[in-house]
Amino acid sequence: MRRAFTLIELLVVIAIIAILAAILFPVFSQAKAAAKRAGCLSNMRQIGIGFNLYLNDSDDRFPDRRDLKAIGYRPWTTWPPSDPRAGWAIPLVDPYLKNREIWSCPMLQQEQAVQIRQAESTYWMWRFDRTTDPVDLDNFWGKTPEQAAEDAKNANNPTIGTPQGVAEVELLVDPYFPRTIPTVPASLRGKTPHAGGRNRLFLDLHAKWIRDPRTNP
Repeated sequence: MRRAFTLIELLVVIAIIAILAAILFPVFSQAKAAAKRAGCLSNMRQIGIGFNLYLNDSDDRFPDRRDLKAIGYRPWTTWPPSDPRAGWAIPLVDPYLKNREIWSCPMLQQEQAVQIRQAESTYWMWRFDRTTDPVDLDNFWGKTPEQAAEDAKNANNPTIGTPQGVAEVELLVDPYFPRTIPTVPASLRGKTPHAGGRNRLFLDLHAKWIRDPRTNP
């Protein structure tokens, strides 16, 4: 007699495969997300190198291009006057990097939400968020990194705290929409490219991922 699998044996094998797939799929998904988070960090480090080269050619001072910052659009009518989008910085460091793809987080390259993407950059620079004259104490237009850190410390801005040096002050961050702020649209509240936290580039140009309770896990 020819031997063959019984229906029960086939069903058992299918069930085992389904269980293994259910176990492994989240692992693969997390590995893919971790790889994109690492790619985002790599982007930030390269942008940091570009800013370092710019500083070397500019008497160690950040650009004061509030004219470029003033150009752009508001993603929605209630977008606040404090605007952290970083598209203005691309043409300034372009001569040093010559790669505009690094201005887009890998997790957002396929993102269709125009609220997140702006002027070819998905990263935000909170300390270049206003165009007031004179420059606000917590903004970095035209300042050296050391002066920027000292002014940030003295600004009494609760979002900055009291940093003790350039290693504790953010220069570039992932976009995020804190779930603690009621004016953020409900469709975006708590969202960030990397679940549970944000990649950040600091004034001393080191970059790392930090958990943030204001974002969705």
